[in-house]
Amino acid sequence: MDYMMQDNDKEIEEEEPSLDELISVSAASEFSGLSQSYIRRLVSQGEIWGMKLGRNWVTTEQAVKEYLAQDRKPGPKPKKSS
Repeated sequence: MDYMMQDNDKEIEEEEPSLDELISVSAASEFSGLSQSYIRRLVSQGEIWGMKLGRNWVTTEQAVKEYLAQDRKPGPKPKKSS
């Protein structure tokens, strides 16, 4: 089964991960150094792949590694001048 992911108004078709690739947000937090709540927020905002199974959030190690490999700047975003 395929799932669609929005990326800058473009749809990207990707393969859905198998069940053995899924990891809990807790496990993702341990290896990435990011908090569980931050990973859940990234999933809900579509920044990384993940889903809610029952009451538990899951993602994949690959999805988290791809997010960590991105060039991102922590902290508040600069204000746009008009």
